[in-house]
Amino acid sequence: MNPIWIIAKRELGSFFDSLLAYIMIIGFLGMSGFFTWMSGGDIFFRKEASLQVFFGVAFWTLFFFIPAITMRQVAEEKKTGTIEMLLTKSVTNLQLVTGKWLACFILVGIALAFTIPYYVTVAQLGEIDHGATICGYLGLLLMSGVYISIGIFASSLTNNQVIAFLFALVIGIFFHFLFDVLASGSSGIIGELASTLSLSTHFESISRGVIDSKDLIYFISLTLFGIFMADFMISKRK
Repeated sequence: MNPIWIIAKRELGSFFDSLLAYIMIIGFLGMSGFFTWMSGGDIFFRKEASLQVFFGVAFWTLFFFIPAITMRQVAEEKKTGTIEMLLTKSVTNLQLVTGKWLACFILVGIALAFTIPYYVTVAQLGEIDHGATICGYLGLLLMSGVYISIGIFASSLTNNQVIAFLFALVIGIFFHFLFDVLASGSSGIIGELASTLSLSTHFESISRGVIDSKDLIYFISLTLFGIFMADFMISKRK
């Protein structure tokens, strides 16, 4: 069996054995459900058959939840010394990181799958744009892939889970909204560069139902960069 899938299964099992998966899924559904259906700016307030409210809520909810599930990925292995045992087997650093990334990605995918009833319910309320809705979910998955790789990279920098969580948040803050703020307040090359680096700009483009190759390249490139940086840090330690 592929070492990446073996590691992914191992990590998924540890998520559900430690109740972390249940807490993450319940917390995500609770927060996204409340702000999507019950808060002042909910779906009923907009009087529109659209899940844009949910995508906006999930955009922020996942930003905080993902560092919580990635903070232990490498930091805990380093703290307990099990990372050395893993790497002495026929597993490369890249396979280890990719397997952990895949496990976190599947967990986020499971959490998002539980929100499909939102889609079904809204579709019953009015004429929903199915293409934009599917693109919105795709945008959330692509965004999650980026933040998972950033979180694993942050976890590879330390053996302290709390510090790894904070590192991931600090790095994520730049892509989540600081580059967007800089883009809106600057002009010329700096403004264009900040807009290009802004994750929210690319996410909003996809969530509106527009799939552009530059947005896909952005998300895939950042995800791969985070994975390879985590691989580099583990190799450096080794």
